[in-house]
Amino acid sequence: MNMITNHLPTAELQAIDAAHHMHPFTDGAELAAKGARIITRAKGVTLTDSEGEEILDGMAGLWCVNVGYGREELADVAARQMRELPYYNTFFQTSHVPAIALAQKIAELAPGDLNHVFFASGGSDANDTNLRLVRHYWAAKGKPSKTVVISRTNAYHGSTMAGASLGGMGGMHAQGGLPIPGIVHINQPHWYAEGGEMSPEEFGLARARELEAKIAEVGEDNVAAFIAEPIQGAGGVIIPPETYWPEIQRICDAHEILLIADEVICGFGRTGNWFGSQTLGIRPDIMTVAKGLSSGYVPIGASIVCDEVAETVAKAGDFNHGYTYSGHPVSCAVALENLRIIEEEKLIENVATGTGPYLKEKWEQLADHPLVGEAHTRGFMGTLALTPDKARRAQFEASEGTVGLICRGHCFQGNLVMRHVGDRMIIAPPLIFQKSDVDLLIERAVKALDLTLAEIKDKGLYK
Repeated sequence: MNMITNHLPTAELQAIDAAHHMHPFTDGAELAAKGARIITRAKGVTLTDSEGEEILDGMAGLWCVNVGYGREELADVAARQMRELPYYNTFFQTSHVPAIALAQKIAELAPGDLNHVFFASGGSDANDTNLRLVRHYWAAKGKPSKTVVISRTNAYHGSTMAGASLGGMGGMHAQGGLPIPGIVHINQPHWYAEGGEMSPEEFGLARARELEAKIAEVGEDNVAAFIAEPIQGAGGVIIPPETYWPEIQRICDAHEILLIADEVICGFGRTGNWFGSQTLGIRPDIMTVAKGLSSGYVPIGASIVCDEVAETVAKAGDFNHGYTYSGHPVSCAVALENLRIIEEEKLIENVATGTGPYLKEKWEQLADHPLVGEAHTRGFMGTLALTPDKARRAQFEASEGTVGLICRGHCFQGNLVMRHVGDRMIIAPPLIFQKSDVDLLIERAVKALDLTLAEIKDKGLYK
């Protein structure tokens, strides 16, 4: 066992956690009974828990630790910035060097005319910004009726009132009076689960054309924007058919609605380009970013805005919107250093032409497992569909997510972080992953799949 930092015994930490700490997206009573796994430190692609167990992080934290853990450079930059200027806002006709430098760097990296940056603390509140921004933009253009935003079922755009409303997660909409008015949804481009007898190409066009139908239903004069992730992340790494995004782009162009690409997961290298929009051929008017912008080391998010929208808003007087931590100097300084690491260490090239193709080859071989109906990757995002019948792409008779949760349990027990979404298993490893890390991930994933298959057969769920 490796030496670990001194701390209270695990059971005591679990008891204090259960008594005082409310966890996100968690059944609190269930976790209190079981006890949280306490993560005490991390290095590279490996987490260490309070018992000294080493865990391979196949999810890069929450899709965010692109440069891996334990980067001294990021800690040094944060400490230096804290000593020099730990905080100042940009509300009162002031600015500061880290925000200026990071805005310039993001504008340089972003495609097309996405040259303007409005900072937030994360992806959720950046999407709140987007909702207000597009409505304010159309009002400034003399079209105040254009307020409705179209999104997709099973999309994830954050957890605030606006972010969760823009998202299309049924479980979230069931709590807290969601979605708020002025947001409507169309179906997702999930061929495996919903394509039926259609080819992926036919299905992609059909799902894209639901956007055109929804615009007609709501009225073009009432629609402000369409928002979507290039690849749905939290929805299960749903990689759309090739026909989908070109048709979405055509429809947005034809109907005078803004296109918002939520790049919170796909941005900063995960798909093998700086942005998923580049990988999938999307020309957004606004991009939402967070996560990989700082590799999760500090909270930061942003809306990257095209010239036309930014200039229109700038001419319309005060934009009465902002956050205390918009452009926080420490966050901006760390994000800048993080982008330097991604660039200089050629981590995007690692995704595109280095470890990425090897991950694809090894991951797609998991489709040979009797429990797996589909195994796909795009860059450093992977998805497995679990099924009792490959030929029919069938679902289990048990309620959705039952088998996925069993598999996730075996993964975590076997020291692999692999997430489940329903009965899909997904990965999004750090961009520093090497072939040896892929081999370890596959080895542990196969073991978890074998144990899951044995358990569900034993419980009569393999049908």
